Amino acid sequence: MNRINRLFETKPREILSIYFTAGYPALHDTAGIIKSLARAGADMIEIGMPFSDPMADGPVIQQSSDRALKNGMSLKILFSQLRDIRKDEDIPLLLMGYLNPVLQYGVERFCEHCAETGIDGLILPDMPLQVYQEEYRDVFEINGLHNICLITPQTSADRIVKIDDTSRGFIYMVSSSSTTGIRGGFSSDQTSYFERIRDMKTRNPRLIGFGISNHDDFVKACTYAQGVIIGSAFVKMLGEKGYSGNAVQEFVRGIK
Repeated sequence: MNRINRLFETKPREILSIYFTAGYPALHDTAGIIKSLARAGADMIEIGMPFSDPMADGPVIQQSSDRALKNGMSLKILFSQLRDIRKDEDIPLLLMGYLNPVLQYGVERFCEHCAETGIDGLILPDMPLQVYQEEYRDVFEINGLHNICLITPQTSADRIVKIDDTSRGFIYMVSSSSTTGIRGGFSSDQTSYFERIRDMKTRNPRLIGFGISNHDDFVKACTYAQGVIIGSAFVKMLGEKGYSGNAVQEFVRGIK
């Protein structure tokens, strides 16, 4: 069974998924951050693949992506860093990023290397659903990879039904239509959106991401979905404090 599915079967509520940018703050921090997050109590980890033009990301993640590339991070190095991660950790791992680097690497080769290193799913927000269905679904499924789709407050009910039917693992609920970033708190429009999607009773579980940065956000979001995704707040912490096991432990404890 895919580790993502197993997670939702064994822990149906209050799931905490953490995003960080591979190769940041330092090039070879990637495996250490994964291990520290797993031991600190994160339930799932999204590893960002740095890209030179991260249009959907806010300034914190853009800066981390830029620094990671300057550090020398590449997909080849990332797969090398992940080569032995499954000897120590069984936590669900996803790669998140943009389609262009995957195309340059070669989609089939990329998916094969994901399978070899124990990656469970991919989040490629700029890959159209139809393109996935017509061109890439077979290679994803052969390599045991879930394609995680995003929805926003503007996503129509019909499209959400299609995404729910196509998805395996979970649905990524973007909390707002803006770029990623640290805001804190939810507006009445956001909570209405959360309620609307909750009432649709999707087949797949849902995680809410974008703008979640503290314990109160975590608790409130978990009343509308199975859990949350935190990215910018964690990446910001790494930029300010650097990577250490204690810093990661303190961050996760503060959220939960």
